[in-house]
Amino acid sequence: MPYDHRLTSDALLRAMAALASAGHERVSSAQLVEAAGSSLPAVKRMLSRLVADQRIEVTGKARATRYRLPATGTPVAVGKTAAQPPLVEARRRVAPTWRTASVALRQRLALPLASRLPVTYRREFVDEYKPNETFLLPRELAEELAALGRHPGQLPAGTYVRKVLEQLLIDLSWSSSHLEGNRYTLLDTEELFKSGAAATDSDAVMLLNHKAAIEFLVDAVPTQGLSAGLVRNLHSVLMQDLLSDVASLGAIREKVVNISGTTYVPTQVPALLKEMFERIISMAQLIKNPMEAAFFLWVNLAYLQPFEDGNKRVSRLAANVPLMLYNQAPLSFLDVDREDYALAMMGVYECCDVSMAVDLFDWTYRRSQAKYKVVRESMGSPDPFRVKYREALNEAVGLVVRGRKPVAEALAGVGLPDEDASKFQQLLAQELNALAAFNCARYRLGIKETQAWIDEGRPRE
Repeated sequence: MPYDHRLTSDALLRAMAALASAGHERVSSAQLVEAAGSSLPAVKRMLSRLVADQRIEVTGKARATRYRLPATGTPVAVGKTAAQPPLVEARRRVAPTWRTASVALRQRLALPLASRLPVTYRREFVDEYKPNETFLLPRELAEELAALGRHPGQLPAGTYVRKVLEQLLIDLSWSSSHLEGNRYTLLDTEELFKSGAAATDSDAVMLLNHKAAIEFLVDAVPTQGLSAGLVRNLHSVLMQDLLSDVASLGAIREKVVNISGTTYVPTQVPALLKEMFERIISMAQLIKNPMEAAFFLWVNLAYLQPFEDGNKRVSRLAANVPLMLYNQAPLSFLDVDREDYALAMMGVYECCDVSMAVDLFDWTYRRSQAKYKVVRESMGSPDPFRVKYREALNEAVGLVVRGRKPVAEALAGVGLPDEDASKFQQLLAQELNALAAFNCARYRLGIKETQAWIDEGRPRE
């Protein structure tokens, strides 16, 4: 096919739409060269122009750079001529079904800022809430979701999330970071975690902080439960190296915080921030339904804005704490659109109206639950021997990798019955052989210390 060096924006958009309809949502410049029948320089020039005009979206970097049509559900705006083939509509994004109250709230929030009244924090949103008597989620919905996401059987807190941890680390880290404008793709995130590489930019720091924060919760929640100290430590892990003042990590703020794009002005009174933060946590501790507790934490921590930055990130991960405690499927905010999320939060900020937040939470939790149910089932039934000696295996691996102890000394240190020692030693050898920087979290090991042990030749004698 001869190259067409007079490539137009309309022609390139049609090529992208055709590829999207064939299942290629994100495409490379090389794919577009073939689809548009043009040269690589012409395609790249037009891509740069369309990105600058916000008519297409770009993700990834260098060879991983991919382009896609905006996921807005509206047709691509291109011209028509008699010689052009029929237009293919851009992929419609998956989104919640908004109930009547949500549609009305969305219309209210669509009014210009100048026509919406400025508002500040209303403590009665929390003060008037009575755990287990009043509900932010409709009570029937809270009970339905709790039954849907519950792990069968009576197991220790955190069992469900540990079973799907490797997938959750990627999903929740990427989804939460994406809602903050992070430019990494899901594939980029997975590669970053698997490589064990150090962060080279703020987006990578954000993702690695999310991973560390989830690992922190998985370890801490079963023994500590929900507490103000746990949530403050969660903030410190999430925002490490992202706040210029290290004293702000985990600290209730004393600085002024403003939120762009809304008429809501958070309270700037440190004493009130501290009081309401502790009240929110203590109230969530009393909520028996884990879905209601998760929703309560999610909207209230974001509404209060207790920290200098990272409040929405903290609220998303903190929402998983009650779910971990009750062995519910985790919430990873899969497929949530940034605009939908922002409007749901804005409804709480400006109107103390949770209508959109309820619909969004309902929709994304069902998607999360369905995914992690499949992940859990794909792993099959756990080996009873491994379950029996799970903690002993964690301890032994830690002694070998972190403590640099010989295997024989590690085995002696965990004190196994004689009849199980030989089988446990074989299991330990298998785990040490399979240990890598990208899967060390299950043994509460850090990436650097694990990689150092591997680089030393996996010493075990």
